[in-house]
Amino acid sequence: MNPYIVAIFVPLIASLILWKSNNGKKRGLPADVGGEPGYAVRNYRSTSLAESSWEGVSTLAELFEQACKRFTYKPSLGTRKLITREMEVSQNGRSFEKLHLGDYEWVSYGEAFKAVCSFSSGLVHLGHKKDERVAIFSDTRAEWFIALQGCFRQNITVVTIYASLGGEALCHSLNETEVSTVICGHKELKKLIDISGQLDNVKRIIYIDEEGVSSEVSLAKKNTSWTITSFVEVETMGREKPIDAYLPLSADVAVIMYTSGSTGLPKGVMMTHGNVLATASAVMTIVPSIGTNDIYMAYLPLAHILELAAENVMVAAGVSIGYGSPLTLTDTSNKIKKGTKGDASVLSPTVMAAVPAILDRVRDGVRKKVDAKGGLSKKLFDAAYGRRLSAINGSWFGSWGLEKVLWDFLIFRQVRAVLGGRVRFLLSGGAPLFGDTQRFINICLGAPVVQGYGLTETCAGGTFSDYDDTSVGRVGAPVPCSYVKLIDWPEGGYLVTDSPMPRGEIVIGGPNVTPGYFKNEEKTKEVYKVDEKGMRWFYTGDIGRFHPDGCLEIIDRKKDIVKLQHGEYVSLGKVEAALIVSPYVDNIMVHADPFHSFCVALVVAAQHASEEWASKQGINYSDFSDLCQKEETVKEVHESLFKMAKQARLDKFEIPAKIKLIPEPWTPETGLVTAALKLKREVIRKAYADDLAKLYA
Repeated sequence: MNPYIVAIFVPLIASLILWKSNNGKKRGLPADVGGEPGYAVRNYRSTSLAESSWEGVSTLAELFEQACKRFTYKPSLGTRKLITREMEVSQNGRSFEKLHLGDYEWVSYGEAFKAVCSFSSGLVHLGHKKDERVAIFSDTRAEWFIALQGCFRQNITVVTIYASLGGEALCHSLNETEVSTVICGHKELKKLIDISGQLDNVKRIIYIDEEGVSSEVSLAKKNTSWTITSFVEVETMGREKPIDAYLPLSADVAVIMYTSGSTGLPKGVMMTHGNVLATASAVMTIVPSIGTNDIYMAYLPLAHILELAAENVMVAAGVSIGYGSPLTLTDTSNKIKKGTKGDASVLSPTVMAAVPAILDRVRDGVRKKVDAKGGLSKKLFDAAYGRRLSAINGSWFGSWGLEKVLWDFLIFRQVRAVLGGRVRFLLSGGAPLFGDTQRFINICLGAPVVQGYGLTETCAGGTFSDYDDTSVGRVGAPVPCSYVKLIDWPEGGYLVTDSPMPRGEIVIGGPNVTPGYFKNEEKTKEVYKVDEKGMRWFYTGDIGRFHPDGCLEIIDRKKDIVKLQHGEYVSLGKVEAALIVSPYVDNIMVHADPFHSFCVALVVAAQHASEEWASKQGINYSDFSDLCQKEETVKEVHESLFKMAKQARLDKFEIPAKIKLIPEPWTPETGLVTAALKLKREVIRKAYADDLAKLYA
């Protein structure tokens, strides 16, 4: 037989068989659990829940120590050398910081362990007591992880705070947890100085040595009573006078992680060592063949559970972790000086975690380049993409075998170079991922893009797609450390008896479920429950449905809080309450689509105020409906909403980017509001579906 025919048809037939087997594969199985009645599912891999995959390891401190002993001479933490930092002035006069970065400089696992032990001892010499808490307030970097592990070796609870957190939320987080020592970078030190008079318990600042920090250090020493010490000095103190470790137990609180805050001030989620270890153990069984040949690109915030859990998984497997940032990730990133390579190009990672916004940016960037070239290049790309899409969807007429290899070499190799050319596994989490983006990245990178679903309260554990699951729009089966249960929500019309799939509120149980919120017993009791078997459950407020193969799909949100594409939470009721005070507004419904980065609004215009304004402006109109269609009216009302939003101190992402004026009032008779005049959101969404679609077009 002709070898070319064999090369084409053998992979084709094999792929078809594999596709059919995957199509009927049960990834989640029914589970017998306690607690509230519902429809519960577990991972197919095991009947019991994972707690630790490593013998003799029950804490993150023990996990790190074991890894350092196993992989002593293997590169562990890598950081790019800063060559120059320059300011470039654009044509409009604005200044932008540009970095010229060199190669990665590595420390081995053995060296990283020594640094951790030194930092741990140095903390004690500095005067930090075991019953006090440390906060890490910095961008993701090697020092962040070393500080974290250093605290763990003295059983010190770490408070994690987003580097982008505003002054009010920052002050609340530090005061509520009574933090006495803060580890920070120079930008964060400036924020701390600005609110120093409002911080009740901070005594010590450990600043990470970097260019430009000296001015902030001088300012802090002059204007505060804090003890100011550099990260290197703390390590040196501990290296010269080592102190024995005081290791934690599994049930000890490792981290108090402050969420971004959906309404009001952020809540601190308490996570034990056992909680995070359970998630790490579960993920280890799902990511295919992860090991010492892999390189992980670390650039997401370590103050987020997705990144913190991921880096602990990488350490456990002996993976090399290279640190970067979203602003230096690719050759065209905002902070990369022209002619300098981005982090991914230099590192060539094999494993990455990402949030949908970054993947959308990669997709849009590739599309923009392809469209700009046009001509034959665009036709070839579209042809290659279409053929691969058909193959992934199971068509005999897609590109398989030699044709796939050809397209990969001619077309997709250039796209893969954007992220270093070697990515073989990519996890998307933190927010919903567009199905189109998932397919696009999967085809162009030639690597599985899997979605995970979890929350801070469950240490990122919930569900996780298998690498061989080519479906989109779903978030996979339960991870091996979790049961996922759907319970009835009759008010919303979601029942576990629904056909063709059970639907309901998502409840997660297992050793990864955290103890609750710090100093917030009322909220903890509201969303955490313990069943008759001692299993701890977290009520997510998300609505999901289980597919026949045991994979979960998120379909709604129980409360009127929506997470936008970039991970920000919008409380629809809070925004509506702030905007309805505008004189032009009779009623308003804010709508947020999780697949977009902004919200929109349907505004029932106040007829009297609107017509009075139109009269003063000399605007002619046939009737009120005609007035609501005019651009000038929409602009006036939108500007008024913007003023109200500013007065209410709403964030930019909470302010509707587009609005639609509705001339007809919403009354109980129309069915759009209740007798108490509360919005019937779902009814309104359906009634104005076309208008909402146009606002997002």
